[in-house]
Amino acid sequence: MRTAETLTVFALGGFGYGLCELIWRGYTHPTMFLLGGVCLLGLYELERRFSSLPLAFRCISGGIFITSLELVTGIMVNTVFGMGVWDYSDMPLNLFGQICPQFFVAWVFLCIPAFYLCKRLLGKFGQICV
Repeated sequence: MRTAETLTVFALGGFGYGLCELIWRGYTHPTMFLLGGVCLLGLYELERRFSSLPLAFRCISGGIFITSLELVTGIMVNTVFGMGVWDYSDMPLNLFGQICPQFFVAWVFLCIPAFYLCKRLLGKFGQICV
């Protein structure tokens, strides 16, 4: 992946993730820009490598990827560094207060527009035939 491509995808992911947080809970945190950038880079790579697989499979894979990143980030940011960016302790079936099934489902569905964006970006950067 070229530098401009990586920076574009990362920035779109960071701003998109932050926007989702602003819409959902009314505020965000700078660390969420970083998490969002990494998330969209991962989805971008999934789309680049596996665009021929069914969308449902890609969305579930994307949901697992994002939820895994949220767990690792949450443990570091919230538990180790004590920043308290989010806490899902009041959600049923949460894991360490960092992830929960309800948000996994939300990420699966949010992968639909994210993969559409990734497909458009891949076409723009000339890496797939649409």
